[in-house]
Amino acid sequence: MNESLLFFLQLLITGLVIGSVYALVALGWVLIYKSTGVLNLAQGELVLVGAYICFLFSIQLQLPFIVSFILTLVASVVIALLIERLSLRPMVGEPIISTIMVTVGLSSLLRGIVIIIWGTDTRIYPSVFSQVPVYIGPIPLSRVYMTSIVFAAILLIAFSLFFKYSRTGIAMRAAASHQQAALSMGISVSQVFALSWIIATLVASMGGVILGLINGINISITLMGLKVLPAVVFGGLDSIPGAIIGGITVGVLENLCGGYFDIYFRAGVKEIAPYVFLVLVLIFRPYGLFGKPIIERL
Repeated sequence: MNESLLFFLQLLITGLVIGSVYALVALGWVLIYKSTGVLNLAQGELVLVGAYICFLFSIQLQLPFIVSFILTLVASVVIALLIERLSLRPMVGEPIISTIMVTVGLSSLLRGIVIIIWGTDTRIYPSVFSQVPVYIGPIPLSRVYMTSIVFAAILLIAFSLFFKYSRTGIAMRAAASHQQAALSMGISVSQVFALSWIIATLVASMGGVILGLINGINISITLMGLKVLPAVVFGGLDSIPGAIIGGITVGVLENLCGGYFDIYFRAGVKEIAPYVFLVLVLIFRPYGLFGKPIIERL
């Protein structure tokens, strides 16, 4: 196979892996926005906290990795309920900007707790997978990459089916569309809000664990929240399929730009490419690919 084609395919596969993590995190962001109308600016910190909790169980407490992963999910549910009950439920009925500022404060709090407990050094996850690569044709693919993309794809499909077909998922969509109508149908909007935060925290923690298995973890994981923002806006703030497509698109675009352009420029083209792409898209699609235009009549 031509070397340039092989290089392109390797960048593409790596981009798909990172993009699948972006899609998971974007899914949580969109879900909270759809249910509550709030932009959760602490989503990157939820990724960070989930990654470090799994590190605590697997490395510091020396538990088997699968047990550590399950305990991380349990801890994520507890954290989500504490956040929703203590800091966000009291904000119901307040201006949206006030609630968004609460998530800004929450992001600083969570990041500070992680720094106090674990510091800022890079921490390495246990070696869960064999180091022997798997070959797809002539393309070598590490087992952690292959497992990560398959796992993320399964999760994304499962959540999409959950929102489309399950009674709970339909209730969440109904509450997101019109809270008063949902209340009149007997749907508990407060429970929908709590469940939204639980799912958002779960997918964020899963994304953090995947990142930990690939590259290790450090405080820079918090940038995931900002990196996912172009994916969320590109797909449409209120669209779950848009979050998935946007996350994968941004991951692939970021990796391809890094592979082809970063060697020529001192500044990281990889870092700014998603935002340039976002601006270009919004010029022609102000509500993103799948976002619903809001029509206001005077």
